Amino acid sequence: MTTAALGKAYREGDVILRQGDASDGMHVIQQGEVEVLHRREAREVRIATLAAQDFFGEIPFMERVRDPGVARATIRALNDVRVLTVDKKTIVRRIHEDPSLAYRMLETMSRRMRELEEDLIRLVITE
Repeated sequence: MTTAALGKAYREGDVILRQGDASDGMHVIQQGEVEVLHRREAREVRIATLAAQDFFGEIPFMERVRDPGVARATIRALNDVRVLTVDKKTIVRRIHEDPSLAYRMLETMSRRMRELEEDLIRLVITE
């Protein structure tokens, strides 16, 4: 991992965020691709691949009150990646400056929920 003027750079295979670790910001992918992995017991499953302009870490970021949230998945670089971490105060300020930012975030979260619902339906139907 190297630090740059904006965000942090990671190389292929680097873990950016580990499931269960404290997560105190939302992360925006500036370049590259990451995989989202969920571990239960000894099994690790890829649940998504994200690319530039996608974000992760929004769930604990949105839910927490005072304490940092906990990462719900591991995020690992699939290639050279640059990620910008944004704290809650900055996001709230940016949303006040540009309310469409909140709408775009909700669109992304809604799309992800729809995809998860479709995956769940496929799993139930095939069993």
